[in-house]
Amino acid sequence: MLASRRFFLSRAKMLGFLDELESAHSTARSLYIPSGLPYPEVEDSLKELLKTPEIAANMTELAVSSATGAVIFWGPSRKCLISPPFPITEKYFTQGYAVEPLRALLRHDFSVALVLVRLGAYAVGLCRGESLIASKVGTGLVHGRHKKGGSSQQRFQRHREKQIESFLSRVCCRIEEKLESQVRTVDYLVYGGARTTILSLRKRCSFLQQFDNRTLAPLLDIPDPRQAVLETAVKRVWASNLVEWYDEEVLT
Repeated sequence: MLASRRFFLSRAKMLGFLDELESAHSTARSLYIPSGLPYPEVEDSLKELLKTPEIAANMTELAVSSATGAVIFWGPSRKCLISPPFPITEKYFTQGYAVEPLRALLRHDFSVALVLVRLGAYAVGLCRGESLIASKVGTGLVHGRHKKGGSSQQRFQRHREKQIESFLSRVCCRIEEKLESQVRTVDYLVYGGARTTILSLRKRCSFLQQFDNRTLAPLLDIPDPRQAVLETAVKRVWASNLVEWYDEEVLT
């Protein structure tokens, strides 16, 4: 019976993990799964990989639900599924721990724009690899929600909505200032912050629409955007999600 554990590994640690896999001289199989494949196709591919109709718990769900696809390495040394920070583009099945396609993906210094926003604070950044090469951080006045009822609440709500509109318009301007000259060179864009605020910003800021086909999954647990938060978010963008399976006896 297999049990599993989940890790998040930084870019450097993930590359080190791949080096360890490559040095393991044992029989193994590797499967690269791009995002968007139908569930049955992924399940059949996993059965072929594992050489058994029994698939480890949640493996198909993990592979299908990953917005960037998945890489599975399965052998006596290590059994794991990796959701990389950037998309897998081609399906690939081979013998051995075939780490090179994933290693090449992680070594490439993608240009990534970050837009972090919560009501009252924002941060815009551009990184190449893990280096933040441009940034803008700011705040704006947005009052909290009115807790009382009546006409005063309605007036307050209208005033608050105008504050939000003004704030989001200003954030859009700052995004355009920082990214307009880099539109063609940006490989991916990542949002972070509060989901509803991100959705409102994307709706109001037409400039962002040109990044829709190169937008990665958002970072929704970002605190109030500040320079330090932006720098930490860059590291998180490059992190890989790794699920590893063990025999249960190993964990006890």
